[in-house]
Amino acid sequence: PLEATRCLKLTDGMSFDTAASALISYGTSHLALTHRAKLTSADTLLVLGAGGGVGLTAVEIGAALGARVIAVARGPEKLQVCKDRGAAITIDSAEEDVVAKVKSLGGVNVVYDPVGGDPFVAALKCCRPEARYLVIGFASGDVPQIKANHLLVKNVDVLGFYWGGYMGFAPQVLLHSLRDVFAMISKGQLNPHIGGSYDFDQALEALADLKARKSIGKLVVRGPV
Repeated sequence: PLEATRCLKLTDGMSFDTAASALISYGTSHLALTHRAKLTSADTLLVLGAGGGVGLTAVEIGAALGARVIAVARGPEKLQVCKDRGAAITIDSAEEDVVAKVKSLGGVNVVYDPVGGDPFVAALKCCRPEARYLVIGFASGDVPQIKANHLLVKNVDVLGFYWGGYMGFAPQVLLHSLRDVFAMISKGQLNPHIGGSYDFDQALEALADLKARKSIGKLVVRGPV
């Protein structure tokens, strides 16, 4: 059984689909950006994989917190969604030189990286002195190796982040963050983007669409009635 102190009541008017799409994805981005990276309105935030379910929430939350958001994604459709969610600048990683573009904009204070691989190496080059680099995941399938001398020269902090771990060692920190997320949704500051809804017997189709990168935002699979 789950302790009642670890449960949250849905805010008035919030649908189960919205809550399901917001719980982990928005929870991850909010806790990472506020608790770990200490993002402020004076910061420039670079979001890799910004068209994905987690990356898009980082764009939206970063913008809601007042930061200048640079979103990196593939293709005009995903970039437009990032703009709609508050990205000040968008970069098509399939067509543009991310490092050159970001450096021309003055670099960044915070990087949100759910991708890893080569994009990690590129984004690290874009960091300003005393930047904070959030390691969220490795969607590319490649766990990058960090050259410590690069961190030393620019005084860069690399911050590991695992959302689920907080339920074990600091559950109240996680729950406080989620209360803030639900409040921001209720106030219209955040608007979860559900890229598709599937019945339970379409779960494999949803996974296939996710693997094929056809999705924008979160996909929701409804349980059997």
